[in-house]
Amino acid sequence: MSGSYMAVMESLVTDASTENRTVQRRTTLKGGRIMFNSGRSSIDCTVRNLSRQGAKLQVTSVVGIPELFDLVLPNTHKQPCRMAWRKTKEIGVEFIEA
Repeated sequence: MSGSYMAVMESLVTDASTENRTVQRRTTLKGGRIMFNSGRSSIDCTVRNLSRQGAKLQVTSVVGIPELFDLVLPNTHKQPCRMAWRKTKEIGVEFIEA
């Protein structure tokens, strides 16, 4: 393969260790609930990391979780969220203004 092709391919691959967030998240292990459907539906989750701007949530399955929902943690208020990405059992969320 040509050197230019490899250079282009390398530029398209993102190094997993590269941090694209402006605020670093801290590792945590908190139980929470994803609330949606005007509070009539909820899904248990575990908060794996957290910052002022977002979080990574671990769930049993991402099936049925809408793009917009509220995250509720013990002893806190509802935090409106927008899904930024999803994998089989994890989602990344961005906190949004209520």
